[in-house]
Amino acid sequence: MTAQPDHPADRTGFTPPMGTLAELRETLSTWGFPGDRHQFEKELDALGLDDLTALRELAQAYRNRVRLRYDPQGMAALARSTDDVEAELRRKLAEAGSR
Repeated sequence: MTAQPDHPADRTGFTPPMGTLAELRETLSTWGFPGDRHQFEKELDALGLDDLTALRELAQAYRNRVRLRYDPQGMAALARSTDDVEAELRRKLAEAGSR
């Protein structure tokens, strides 16, 4: 039996190609969060083709979602409970208030 290559998403620093709308669509289908591709298409359809700033912002937002999904620290932050985040914020506010 031969060793299988590592899955690309298992490599540190993995970022799928997202330089064009076609690549971004493919990446969202393969590597995005569930429903990202459908939501991206819905938001893209609602934009005017002359609004290049909005098109760029939409593409950047979805690229960042894919990058977040493959960032261990980012996913750990998303997995934190509301109670945990609230406790951290209260602690930081208390520390800032005591200065």
